[in-house]
Amino acid sequence: MARLGIRVLGDPVLREETRLVTEVTPELQQLIDDMIETMHAAKGVGLAAPQVGRTERLAVVEVDGAAHVLINPEIVEREGSIKWEEGCLSIPDIYGDVTRSARVVVRAMGRDGQTVEIEGTELLGVCMQHEIDHLHGKLFIDHLSFLKRTKVLAQWEKEKAKYPGLVRTIFDDEDDDPAHDDERM
Repeated sequence: MARLGIRVLGDPVLREETRLVTEVTPELQQLIDDMIETMHAAKGVGLAAPQVGRTERLAVVEVDGAAHVLINPEIVEREGSIKWEEGCLSIPDIYGDVTRSARVVVRAMGRDGQTVEIEGTELLGVCMQHEIDHLHGKLFIDHLSFLKRTKVLAQWEKEKAKYPGLVRTIFDDEDDDPAHDDERM
């Protein structure tokens, strides 16, 4: 397995629509493994293929020790609403309150290519919605009001110089704020 560079806000791949996966290949399995390792190293709870510069419709999430591989995911049921403070591995150290569906059911192919349905509420539901947004070129900041988004983008202007080439490299000794571990997707 290998850690992958995480693309940060400003990289065009984060705004692209992904392409459907038609076959679960050994190369896709390797990408899944690498994405999981990268997500763990970055102390995240979710990671989508565009965040590592790829265009496959693929995301991985892990909440409360339960890991899910989502290939070609789609939300098939939504219910209610919930406001949650979100962050993103592609926009480090930036957070914002986002309103999403309180309960979702996601249908996807799992790692083995078989169809799965996953019901998510709270963090799992928010995380799946966040990652599916990534697969359609949408970021959590797109859900913020104009004023909040403007403030966040001004804050990001000060941060982005830390990421030459718009790539975030994760090191073993990276000292992240554990207070936000459950909100990085």
